[in-house]
Amino acid sequence: MNQHSGPGASAYWQGRRELRADLRSSAWLVLSLTLAGLPAGVLWWLLAPRADFRITADGPVALGEPSEELLVADDVVFVLVLAGLGLVVGAAAWRLRRRRGVATLAALAVGTALTGAVAWQVGELLGAGPTEAELTAVGGVVTTSLTLGSLPALAIAPFAAVLAYVVAVLYVADDGLGREHPAGPVPAPGDPATAGERALVEVPPQAQPDSDGRP
Repeated sequence: MNQHSGPGASAYWQGRRELRADLRSSAWLVLSLTLAGLPAGVLWWLLAPRADFRITADGPVALGEPSEELLVADDVVFVLVLAGLGLVVGAAAWRLRRRRGVATLAALAVGTALTGAVAWQVGELLGAGPTEAELTAVGGVVTTSLTLGSLPALAIAPFAAVLAYVVAVLYVADDGLGREHPAGPVPAPGDPATAGERALVEVPPQAQPDSDGRP
């Protein structure tokens, strides 16, 4: 039985090789989350309430009864979309068992921040307000623009994602966060293959039986 297959084995760090693997995984995570901002922006544009106005000689006249909360509705919908997305990707990132750790958490925070920024720009681009010519064309109908009024709302996605990830961490007693070793049993620190590698936590050696078979 390998003496490092016990409780501390999952906390064994494989040095630069594992660091490179973590960085590659984190880079892909950041890129994926950045691209996730595209559908998030479209979803914001589709769900946010808008109001239509007809242009008359006396000025724009509302069609129907626009909601009194229209001015804050854009921000509320944006926050809900990003909060839901952040919780989902935070839980999904935790499922990347081999890559759990600081690098994934940092990539999660950076990636979801970019998600919010991309969603913001895409939503406002799709929901651009009427042009000057449209506002002066009597008889025409224009739609209010989609605008994010509170920039701090961009922080909701990183907050929700990190929160979901950290809550999952709290339920794992293992110092190595339950990470799976990428290639079977962990080699002993003295093996040539582990040059430059070390354990993140000290693993006490197992007791060796004496000559009469007692430990």
